[in-house]
Amino acid sequence: MNSFLEVIITSFQKNLIAGDAYLIVLKGLRVTILISALGLLFGTILGGILCCFRMSKITGLKRISQLMIAVLRGSPVLLLLMILYYVAFAESRIDPVIIAVIAFALNSGAHIAEVMRSALEAVDKRQLEAARMLGFSKTKAFFAITLPQAGKIAKPVYQSTIINIIQWTSVVGYITITDLTRTVNNIGARTGDPFFPLFFGILLYLGLSYLVYALFSIGKKRGEAI
Repeated sequence: MNSFLEVIITSFQKNLIAGDAYLIVLKGLRVTILISALGLLFGTILGGILCCFRMSKITGLKRISQLMIAVLRGSPVLLLLMILYYVAFAESRIDPVIIAVIAFALNSGAHIAEVMRSALEAVDKRQLEAARMLGFSKTKAFFAITLPQAGKIAKPVYQSTIINIIQWTSVVGYITITDLTRTVNNIGARTGDPFFPLFFGILLYLGLSYLVYALFSIGKKRGEAI
C-alpha cells in the first residue's frame, strides 16, 4: 500500500509539479472550457434559429433548415473542424480557437435545433388552444404555456448535449489548439509516463461533466421550490 502511494506521489510530482506543469494543464483546461462555453452559446442561438425555420410554414426556409440540420448532424465534428481550418479559413489569420468555436456552434446548433423542435412538438396543443380561447394572444400563449413545458422536456437532452460538447473538444488538437487533451498528452510524452497525465485528464473531464450535472440539479431544485 505504501509503495503504491509512493508511486502516485512520485508521478504527481513528476507530471504536475515539476516545471510548474500544473499551470500548463490549467491553461489547457481554460481553452477547453472557453471553446465549450462559446460553442454552446452560439450553438444554442443557431439552434433556435434553425428550429424556427424548421417549423416555419415557408417551404424555402423549412427545406434549407432541414438540409443544414441533416448535413451538420451527420458530419463528424473532427472533419468539420479540419475542413474549416485547412480549407475554408486556410488563407486567413483567424485564431484556431475561433475556428473551433464556429465548428462546435454549427455542429451543436444542428443537434439543439432538433432537441428544441421535438420538445415543442411534444407539448399538448390543446393547452395552447385553451389559452387562446381564454383570450391569450398567440405570442403570450407560447411564452406562458408552450415554452415552459418544452423547456422541461428538452432539459435532460440539452444537458447531455453540453456534456457531449465538452468531450468532443478533445479533438481540437488536430488543428494545433493546445487544449486539455493535448496538454496532458504532451506532458506524458515529455515525462515518459503517459498513464498518469492522461488519467488526470480524464478526471478533469469527469469533473466538468459532474459540474454540469450539479448546475442542472441546482436549477431543478430551485424550479421545484418556486
